Amino acid sequence: MSHPTGPVRLRVAPSPTGDPHVGTAYMSLFNLAFARQQGGQFILRIEDTDRARFQADSEQQVYDMLGWLGLNWDEGPDIGGPYAPYRQSERLETYQPVADALLASGHAYHCWCSSERLAEMREAQQKAKRPPGYDRLCVGKTREERAALPGFQETPVVRMLIPDDVPLEFDDLIRGVVGAPRPDDQVLVKTDGFPTYHLANVVDDHEMGITHVVRGEEWIASTPKHILLYQWMGWDAPRFAHMPLLRNADKSKISKRKNPAARLTWFREEGFLPEALRNFLGLMGYSLPDGQEIFTFDEMVASFDWGRVNTVGPVFDVDKLRWLSGHYIRELPVEDLARRIVEFMGVSGSEADLITRATPLVQERSNTLKEAAGMLRFLVAGESFAVDPEAAAKQLGDGSDAVLDAATTALTDVSTFVTPEIEAALRAALVDGLGLKPKHAFGPVRVAVTGSTVSPPLFESIELLGREATLSRLASARSL
Repeated sequence: MSHPTGPVRLRVAPSPTGDPHVGTAYMSLFNLAFARQQGGQFILRIEDTDRARFQADSEQQVYDMLGWLGLNWDEGPDIGGPYAPYRQSERLETYQPVADALLASGHAYHCWCSSERLAEMREAQQKAKRPPGYDRLCVGKTREERAALPGFQETPVVRMLIPDDVPLEFDDLIRGVVGAPRPDDQVLVKTDGFPTYHLANVVDDHEMGITHVVRGEEWIASTPKHILLYQWMGWDAPRFAHMPLLRNADKSKISKRKNPAARLTWFREEGFLPEALRNFLGLMGYSLPDGQEIFTFDEMVASFDWGRVNTVGPVFDVDKLRWLSGHYIRELPVEDLARRIVEFMGVSGSEADLITRATPLVQERSNTLKEAAGMLRFLVAGESFAVDPEAAAKQLGDGSDAVLDAATTALTDVSTFVTPEIEAALRAALVDGLGLKPKHAFGPVRVAVTGSTVSPPLFESIELLGREATLSRLASARSL
């Protein structure tokens, strides 16, 4: 089987049927890494022929999320390119001539079976414990001959006619020689005139000069069908590489129904750094020669080798991702981290300035932007500030009134409202004056001022909040 020659061209082809799946980013990362290493091109194509599940805003989400991850494409619907258009729904005129050629050569046929008849056929096959597959009732029949039989529908589909000697083995860049089950007579064109994935992706890959198809292992079973289409049309087939699927802890395929982490947008909502997610997705299917776990995209590109891709489905460990994200947060220049926290919180003006000043207090304590924002939100909460009920139950019970009263007096009398003087005044009033251990002395104050038992360092937080707001919150906590 011959393959395309020349510069490598790889693609990722998501369907706009809802929130982008994390698998789209996973596949994009590996396609892009190989394309960059080889000095080739990475193409983004939108496969929107599934009109029943199509969602109008999903395509933009794909652009947004891959852009957020820094997985930038060279050609696509939004930026154009020499093989435009890059949406399948705008390429419909390219598929029908191929279907017509396959019909003319006898490699495909019209099927007029109704959905009801197909359902009955599958049910009978299950009861008889026979392999599922179309029974070829329509093969060799004219429209008139088929119309005389039960289960006829007016508009036919086009099916490929799988030969008895269909090759079931192919060479995979990751797995070597791979065997697949015998395929069914796949539908190529649906009753609505739209191609199925199997026809459209082969035609588009040929038309766009794709040299390597990198996709999930669930497509191994379909590869013989695709290779047949290339052979029948006299086209050079691309090289294939089937990646291991991302899996849940129970080893099931990661899905948006079972796991929020299957939604690519979830990672941005949770405040993971994009460079950490890139590193994590690389780690899911790849290992660097020296075994290091923390690596940049450029390091992955430099070492890239299909032989280093793991074939075992990796378990998606969000705790590991959280650890990685924390590492990247601590490596960031504080100004960069502050900018990201400000953007995540959606604040501006004086509030953004305050969050920027407070960022050094949380850099060592945060694994995500969401965690950092959660610890800093008390600074800009204003009238919406509220004490967490669980924190109040722990720290603002019996005996806390004396602590809050003493803290109020001490902070009222501080001459210069800066961290060293705040700390000295509170220690003198609560530890020395009331004879309390520090955790009992400062716990009620922390909850009163920040609303939580987890916060940035207390004395620095009080300075940033300011005397007026601090005293107001102490008074409110006292009333609880």
